[in-house]
Amino acid sequence: MTERGLLLRVTLLVATASVPLPAPRSLVAQDTTAGKRVYVKWCAGCHGDAGAGDGPAASHMLPRPRDFTGAIYKIRTTASGQLPTDQDVLRSIDEGLPGTAMPAWKERLSERERRDVLAYLKTFSAFFQDTSQHIVPLTFSKEPGGATSAEALRVGRQFYDSIGCWKCHGKAGRGDGPSAPTLKTDPGEPIFAADLHQSWRFRGGASAADIYRRLRTGLDGTPMPSFSDLIDQKFLTDEQLWRVAQYVRSLSPERAPEVRDVIHAPRLLGGLPRSPDDSAWARVERYWFPLVGQVIRKPRWFAPAVAGVWVQAVHTRDSLALRLEWDDRSQSPDTAWLEFERRVLDHLASDDSVAARADLQPDEIAVQFPRSIPAGMERPYFLMGTATDPVYQWRWTSAPRQAAARLARGVGRFDALGAGNAPGAEARFADGQWRLVFTRA
Repeated sequence: MTERGLLLRVTLLVATASVPLPAPRSLVAQDTTAGKRVYVKWCAGCHGDAGAGDGPAASHMLPRPRDFTGAIYKIRTTASGQLPTDQDVLRSIDEGLPGTAMPAWKERLSERERRDVLAYLKTFSAFFQDTSQHIVPLTFSKEPGGATSAEALRVGRQFYDSIGCWKCHGKAGRGDGPSAPTLKTDPGEPIFAADLHQSWRFRGGASAADIYRRLRTGLDGTPMPSFSDLIDQKFLTDEQLWRVAQYVRSLSPERAPEVRDVIHAPRLLGGLPRSPDDSAWARVERYWFPLVGQVIRKPRWFAPAVAGVWVQAVHTRDSLALRLEWDDRSQSPDTAWLEFERRVLDHLASDDSVAARADLQPDEIAVQFPRSIPAGMERPYFLMGTATDPVYQWRWTSAPRQAAARLARGVGRFDALGAGNAPGAEARFADGQWRLVFTRA
């Protein structure tokens, strides 16, 4: 090597060394003072000024906002009973917690703001200040292949049953197991067992790997335990626990459903499928319609127990059939869930003069149509109609099991159209799910 070549190389090395390298993500400086400003502006309304989960909005929410003072976190990569890593908490901040009031903040707050508020959250609990705490994530194995094979799913279902998942989540996985009406968090708040057919609502992620991690870590503060000890006790192997995760993942659609405004109803050349179990429905596209709380009429209800409805439609030019399918943990009226309902109402504050009360009510669903198609691009007003602009409605109840047609003139205001105008209706309930077909010529 020439002297010039040596000098050039040394110069490059020195120049490279003088450029400051970015700190690893875990070592990025965090500012609790700046984090407090972010927290007060965006978080305190739910989590409270002192982080105890008691903000002004908290009493209207189930599940409740996180109480940071106890440092008990559900979504972690650490063992049950251990503190979460910074990345665990940051993931919940970034992505939110589906099925709760906790939104994703990744697009609203900068990375600096999110890391600063993370640092501030940790000041609420002395556990994070304990230098003897060594926060170490668990080591997770790699997912075994053959996730969707018949044998993998058979093994997964076998251990789903043998380790007792069905007791809370139900035989078919819709959150309707025999223990489901009794479930509560450590502070005593009622809690639903997850509907395993709606992975897009899973907290902590929807992949088989995410589910496997939840099985390993448990969800601290809830009835969902860690199953790592069963591996240690050789009740099942790590691979068999993976198969449980893969089985659970197989219960949901491959992708989260896309919410669309328009349902395409193909035309059939034969007769309408009148049964919800008719094989013809397997060839018809499904559309997902999420449900929101009823906040128009007192008593208001902010958190519906039914997350959404799958809808299919077909026609024969002069007749229409609609198939509706929704997961429901109880076939109402159901006395088994009455105490759970009472506990929900006890934990939810009401600012209404008419307080909600636990009662045995039937399951109901309504489909609404405009009386006439509006001209231009204006959309019909579907929210139960108004006194001057009513909507045509098909309504079905589970007890008595019947359908009716009527004009809705606002919430709670209806004009019955007589039995001769009622649509045909056939319904089935099984394993925590209603399936209903409306037909009308």
